[in-house]
Amino acid sequence: MLISRAVPDPAAVERGQKTFSANCGFCHGTNAQGGDTGPDLVRSPLALDDERGDKVGPVILQGRAGKGMPAFHLPADQIQDIAAFLRSRQQAAIDRNAYTILNVVTGDRQKGREYFDGAGRCNTCHSPTGDLAGLAKKYDAVTLQSRLLYPRPRPGEPPVRSQVTVTLASGQTVSGTLDYLDDFDVALRDGAGDYHSFARDSRMKIEVHDPLDAHAELLKKYTDADMHNILAYLVTLK
Repeated sequence: MLISRAVPDPAAVERGQKTFSANCGFCHGTNAQGGDTGPDLVRSPLALDDERGDKVGPVILQGRAGKGMPAFHLPADQIQDIAAFLRSRQQAAIDRNAYTILNVVTGDRQKGREYFDGAGRCNTCHSPTGDLAGLAKKYDAVTLQSRLLYPRPRPGEPPVRSQVTVTLASGQTVSGTLDYLDDFDVALRDGAGDYHSFARDSRMKIEVHDPLDAHAELLKKYTDADMHNILAYLVTLK
């Protein structure tokens, strides 16, 4: 993998950046990510496959007349420095550990609270003094944003169980946490923890409620402002 290859010598990278900027930057951009007339070399297959200038060197020396690129008669050491600069740019682009996440808390927390209690109807399932108390101590802002938009449990976390109400032909209803459901049977545990199982028939009515359905529906309705505002409110719940 590119990221596992040797990191180029910093001095060579610095020299290569200066040489690249002076000779190639007007087409490919000073950061090698493309310009008005030259392609992005950070993602160029030829540059990605290069080792110490063996691929980019011939192109630099011969040019590509058909594509408007002139030849540059550079010595071998300068070509190797350019190759080192390009390798450093490629490795930086794919190194996720080097990426700095910008501040995601840019919304209006008061508007977020109003959305929580109003249009979003979040308060019909959640409470800032109940299940959400201390939320911002548990998650940082970036994680909290992810949890807000995609609340399904992560690997290793307990599943979110659906609630079900079964209405029998007699009119009797039994409600609780859904344990099992297929074309033939339905099973649940009621509030006391007792297990109930029923064979399905055409006279039975089954209503299943996934507590995360509301989040899925909101995801279709959120504006950018809504998402930023509600996050700004949630990070205050400490």
